[in-house]
Amino acid sequence: MAHVGIVGGHGKIALLTAPLLVEAGHEVTSIVRNPDHVGDVEATGATALVADISALSTEEMQKLFTEQGFDALVWSAGAGGGDPERTIAVDRDAAIRTMDAASAVGPERYVMVSYLGASLDHGVPEDNDFHTYAQAKAEADEHLRGTSLKWTLVGPTSLSLDEPSGSIEITTTPGDVKASRANVARVIAAVLADDSTIGKALPFTDGDVPIAEAVAQAPASERLA
Repeated sequence: MAHVGIVGGHGKIALLTAPLLVEAGHEVTSIVRNPDHVGDVEATGATALVADISALSTEEMQKLFTEQGFDALVWSAGAGGGDPERTIAVDRDAAIRTMDAASAVGPERYVMVSYLGASLDHGVPEDNDFHTYAQAKAEADEHLRGTSLKWTLVGPTSLSLDEPSGSIEITTTPGDVKASRANVARVIAAVLADDSTIGKALPFTDGDVPIAEAVAQAPASERLA
């Protein structure tokens, strides 16, 4: 049993991940910004912790992580697009501060929910609405690779609300295949249970390989593109 902290605990993927981790025997604390979301989080079996992660300094995060005693941290937060300044503040800056805080005081295990194709060479034009998000995620991912944390990058392709198939394909060429959010949640749970995924990037779509098998057999790549 581990104590897992989920940053962005009211997101769709986080709300699907928490009950899987609870069912696996873990203690789960989901961090949310809005007090109105506490009930939804607690319905998953997780404990809700109200804190605006984008407003916390690295030192304040260190204090929070020390008080909670997390064994693992899952970054599943995001600004949701639309506001470039907030995207940078959340998807890059706040994410990096959680990494720096975890590097200083723990937890060592860190799972980043990114996306298939995330890269400093993403090629998204600056006048494209997706550019700020692509750049923010790429810089956060690159920072994570440079830490001493036991990290895994989870990189689903475009997301759907389909029911979980329990099977995926590790690939950097998604075609028209999407990844269900429910499968992403299962990938997060699987990588936390499999230390062979430490130091790996897992780009994936829905597919035909059972998730536990797919993540165990994933090649030793640090890239999502």
